[in-house]
Amino acid sequence: MNAFHIHYRNTQGTLMRILTAVSRRGIDIPYLYAAAADGAFRADLLLEVNAKQIGQLRRDWHAIVDVIDVRIATPTPEMMENLALSFAAPHPPASATSSGRSASAAMA
Repeated sequence: MNAFHIHYRNTQGTLMRILTAVSRRGIDIPYLYAAAADGAFRADLLLEVNAKQIGQLRRDWHAIVDVIDVRIATPTPEMMENLALSFAAPHPPASATSSGRSASAAMA
């Protein structure tokens, strides 16, 4: 797991462009925290990525006009604790089944 700390100006769509760079590659975002920080905004993401994906994400994020700085670090204990708590939380119920078939199969 890698922690990404992205500082950006909060203009319309900036956070969505940051997140789109991740989702475009099919990478799960198990942890995201965004808040105001030092006159700008900061998004902290925890991602499971390889070295090639790190380079691609950094390149994409630096290409966004309102991104000020991108830093990569090891996850903080607070991030890992919040991640563990999110997996311990109750999950939504599974799809309803009808006589052993899934709901999507019943509609087909």
